[in-house]
Amino acid sequence: MKQIIDAHIHLDQYSRDDILRFAMEETVQYAISVSSNLESCKKTKKLSQEFAFIKAAYGYHPEQSIPSDKSLSALFTWMHENQESMTAIGEVGLPHYIRRKSPSCIPLEPYMEILELFIIFAKKLEKPVILHSIYEEADIAIHLLEKHSFSMAHFHWFKGNPKTIEQMISNGYSISITPDLLYKEKTRQLAKLYPIENIMVETDGPWSLEGPYHHQKTVPMMIHDTVHYLSAIKNITLPDMYNQLLKNTKNFYSI
Repeated sequence: MKQIIDAHIHLDQYSRDDILRFAMEETVQYAISVSSNLESCKKTKKLSQEFAFIKAAYGYHPEQSIPSDKSLSALFTWMHENQESMTAIGEVGLPHYIRRKSPSCIPLEPYMEILELFIIFAKKLEKPVILHSIYEEADIAIHLLEKHSFSMAHFHWFKGNPKTIEQMISNGYSISITPDLLYKEKTRQLAKLYPIENIMVETDGPWSLEGPYHHQKTVPMMIHDTVHYLSAIKNITLPDMYNQLLKNTKNFYSI
């Protein structure tokens, strides 16, 4: 089978046995393992040192409470000290799901301020940034990226509107497609619209998938289904699709 790269996965949330199995899969060339907070970053770094296929990304996931100034400062200090082991900054971005439950209780502004700090940091270190800005929040993320003239942005599992998609394409941002391509029409439309040169593939594991993957553990090998389906949507031969996705991901993450 052709080789794949999982462009977005939370390997620190898997068991060691799972990771050992992934490491033995000859088709999994690399996995970009994102982090959720400082403790997660430390665990991800350790995994990347132990397993050659794991490329570490450090950040603070926005679907949680705002960190204290002390905690945030400690995270940035640690990231700066460990930048040599860091492939990218992520997962960072803006909350959607926690605000959907009680938007009036969770103001967006503090998250915007933190995201801007991460973008400034990414630009300074010349590292790509992995964004959790899925729906209408993407417009805010784009504004901050444009404000700082930073284009090394990867919008993972993006579900925004056509106008936002046009702006993202114009700015040269990358996206990644999950296996929900097999059962979500919105993802199929995004795949049709977006230039193949700016597409990667991911699982976002261990996030649970639906459709044909209902009740299955999310694993990198599911990406092969995504590649096959994407090949048909874009009318590109399967070997060429595999090669293009590998090239895109390696170029974006400099791996």
